[in-house]
Amino acid sequence: MSTLLPSEQVEKMAAAAYSETIDEARQRRVLLPANHPTSVRVKKIANKLIPHTSVFRPEAVNWKWEVNVEQNDQLNAYCMAGGKIMFFTGIIEQLKLSDDEIAQIMGHEISHALREHSRERMSEEYNKQMGMRGISFAASILSGGKYSGLTDTALGVGSQAYDLALALPNSRTHESEADVMGLELAARAGYNPQASVTLWQKMAAASKGSTPEFLSTHPASQTRIAELQSKIPLVQPLYEATQKSAPAAAPAKKSGKKKKR
Repeated sequence: MSTLLPSEQVEKMAAAAYSETIDEARQRRVLLPANHPTSVRVKKIANKLIPHTSVFRPEAVNWKWEVNVEQNDQLNAYCMAGGKIMFFTGIIEQLKLSDDEIAQIMGHEISHALREHSRERMSEEYNKQMGMRGISFAASILSGGKYSGLTDTALGVGSQAYDLALALPNSRTHESEADVMGLELAARAGYNPQASVTLWQKMAAASKGSTPEFLSTHPASQTRIAELQSKIPLVQPLYEATQKSAPAAAPAKKSGKKKKR
């Protein structure tokens, strides 16, 4: 039977890791200040998405959310357990992302936290390590001390089989689940779901020559785009409802100065 690590333990570990990451980024002077335009932009989007997390997990709105941006060329962003968000400038600048596209990434990453995917993966790793210890012990007994390489071979085969048969497929499932949930989360916050398609088209163009899908933790871009396109009609009404309820722009004020004749 597999062991699932307690949520509280995973959140504490995530908070500690995030704090360490922030401190390190600050020391290297790559953490953007709170008043930096990119930080302000990303936090504004986060503040629109976070209230809607209650649809999927009521207690999530009370998490100790944190949002930061790191000056980093990598095309990456993440949300740790408990609502610890980090965006790298590389993904925003290199892909020239719109607010709608940033919201799709953020919704996706927040969804991982809402569904506790990191907790599942950490629990899987824990169970994997316990299983490897069992294999090592059995191999040591069977070899009778004659074949020193048997234990290492058993561990290698066991690890590879685990990754191919369990860890990677589960990770792709997590990614697909986060795509769909993130799509809805962003739509509820007023961000155009069509941006999910343009986002992954940009990602596909930027990741040519990437690892084949069956050996990757992420679905192939075309697979991802096709699934998102099939789900957009389901969340489009949510997005359209936000546009109807949005306050109209205030009319421009007329100048009080009289024209000279």
